[in-house]
Amino acid sequence: MTAPPPTEGGAVPPQAPHPNLTGYYAAAGERAGFVRRLFDDTAAQYDRINSVFSLGSGAWYRRHALRRAGLRPGARVLDVACGTGLVAREAARLTGDPAAVLGLDPSAGMLAEARRGLPVPLVQGRAEHLPLPAASVDFVTMGYALRHVAELGTAFAEFHRVLRPGGTVLLLEIGRPEGRLGLALARAYLGHVVPALCRLRAPRSGMLMRYYWDTIEACVPAETILRHLRGAGFSGVTCETSLGIFRAYTARR
Repeated sequence: MTAPPPTEGGAVPPQAPHPNLTGYYAAAGERAGFVRRLFDDTAAQYDRINSVFSLGSGAWYRRHALRRAGLRPGARVLDVACGTGLVAREAARLTGDPAAVLGLDPSAGMLAEARRGLPVPLVQGRAEHLPLPAASVDFVTMGYALRHVAELGTAFAEFHRVLRPGGTVLLLEIGRPEGRLGLALARAYLGHVVPALCRLRAPRSGMLMRYYWDTIEACVPAETILRHLRGAGFSGVTCETSLGIFRAYTARR
């Protein structure tokens, strides 16, 4: 999908991360409720699903990405769409202070799972309406959830608002590979092999994994995400890609 051109005056027009996926919900206004219910229903099995998907490398990759983006002891961190706390857990280890990491997620089920073993404060909320004052955190993270926001610019404006001057945003995502071969391999693995393996360990994960791949395949390209980060006022915007699909977007306030 190509991004629409800037509007008159250079403003970036509104942009959803992907078109409506009408096989799952009928209209854009139903997306947030569908996603929340989907994660509520699979929260208890989510860590097992992730272990299959990441082949055991997830914690190392998240910690490496946070360190490369500059997370250090003393920083106050907001982990948006924290889920069961996979990114927040690594952030707490790097800062050395679990109380300095706040996890936020719209799914009550995910937050309940996170509370079982994650010693950080947690709050229910959405990326588009962060319940934090302006300039209150040093680092905003989001792990593999950008495809689930309603509109990129709104979420990025909120990230910019809550960050202190000089603060950092780190977005970990999975992107559609470029090239026909890469796309075919990703479709076979993420669209077929991973869902089949997940069903063996987490029987209720079938719809989640199908939806996961469909959002990856339909997601806007990296340049569109970078454009909206710049449009929200961020500087030093970059995207680092690993293995053709893992993307780490960083930007500074």
